Amino acid sequence: MSEREIPEQYLEGYAEILTEVAATGRRLTRDELASRRTLGEQAAEAGFGLRTLVIAHLEAARGAWPARGTDAADGALAAVQQAVDAFAEGYERAQRLAVRQEEAARREFIDDLLYGRSDLGRLAERAERFGLRLSHEHAVAVARGPVAYEEGDPVPRQVERALIARFGDRSILLTTKDGRLLCIAPGHQQEVLIHFAKQAHAATDGGQVALGRPQPGPGGVVQSYEEALNALEIAERLDMDDPVLRASDLLVYPVLARDRQAMADLVRNTLGPLTEARGGAGPLLDTLTAYFDSGCVAAEAARRLSLSVRALTYRLERIHRLTGADPGDPAHRYMLQTAVIGARLLDWPDGAVA
Repeated sequence: MSEREIPEQYLEGYAEILTEVAATGRRLTRDELASRRTLGEQAAEAGFGLRTLVIAHLEAARGAWPARGTDAADGALAAVQQAVDAFAEGYERAQRLAVRQEEAARREFIDDLLYGRSDLGRLAERAERFGLRLSHEHAVAVARGPVAYEEGDPVPRQVERALIARFGDRSILLTTKDGRLLCIAPGHQQEVLIHFAKQAHAATDGGQVALGRPQPGPGGVVQSYEEALNALEIAERLDMDDPVLRASDLLVYPVLARDRQAMADLVRNTLGPLTEARGGAGPLLDTLTAYFDSGCVAAEAARRLSLSVRALTYRLERIHRLTGADPGDPAHRYMLQTAVIGARLLDWPDGAVA
C-alpha cells in the first residue's frame, strides 16, 4: 500500500504555496494549514504510507525550489516544514480515529460475545475478524487481581506479550471485562489457558484465575465465561486460596446452591443451635470448616486454627451437644459438612437466611 504512486490530489496547491511563500517570506495562512491537514487525513484514509507521502512532498519541493538567493531558500524551507508538519498532523489524526473506531468495534464485539446479546449468526461472522471460529469449542479463563485492569494497562500488555511469545497467533483473544483479565481460546488448546493462568497469576501479584469448561457453538463462550465467574465467586465465599480454579472441579457447589430454600432450611435446622453458644456461631463454624478441610484430622485442624488439640476437641464436643450431630460420626458427618458448605455459600450467620 505504501509503495503505490501518490495521486497528485494529495499534493494539490503545495507547489503554488511553496513558490509564493519563498517569494514573499510570509508564513502559511490558517486556511493553507487546514487544507494540508485535510489532505493528510484523506491520504491516511486511502491507505497510503506516511513515509511515501513525505517523500512525495520533498520531491515536489525540489521541483518548486527557488533559484534565487539565500533568503528565498530559507523561506522555502520554512514553508516545507510547516506544510509537511500540518499534513502529518492530519494523517496522525485520521490514524488515531481509526484506532479508536477499531477499539470501539472490538469492545462492542466482546460485550455482545460475553452477554450473548447479538444474533448468533452475525456474531459468528464478526468473530472471524478477531480470530475466533465460534462453530468450534471454546473455553474462557478469567483472572482477578488486587486492582481493576483495563485494556492497554501494563498488566494486560505483559500477559499478552507472554502468550504471543509462546503460542503466536492461535486464535486467542485476550481482553478485559469488569476489571478482570480474560483469555478466550479454542477448547482443545488447554495449554494456552494454563499458560495464561501462570502469567496472569504472576503479573497480578498472586491473583486468582478460574478456568471455565470448553463449550461448543457460538453460545459456548458465554457458558464457559459464566462458569469461570461462578468459580471465582464460590472461591471467594469459601475462602479458597488456590491460584488456579477449574470449574469442572467445583460443579458440586452450584448443585448444592441451586435450591436455595432447601439449603437455607438445612443450614438453619442443622447449625441454628450454634448461635446459642457463647461468642456466637462464628468460632464453632470456623472449627467445623477447619476440621472438614483437614480431612477430619484433629491435630491438623487445631494447627490451622492455632489451637491445642484439647481445645479443638472441646469445641467439637460443644457442637455435638448443641446440634445433636457428632462431627466424628460418619453417619452425621455428611449432613454437617453439607450444612457448613451451605452456610459459607449463604454467608451465614452474618447474612440473612430465609
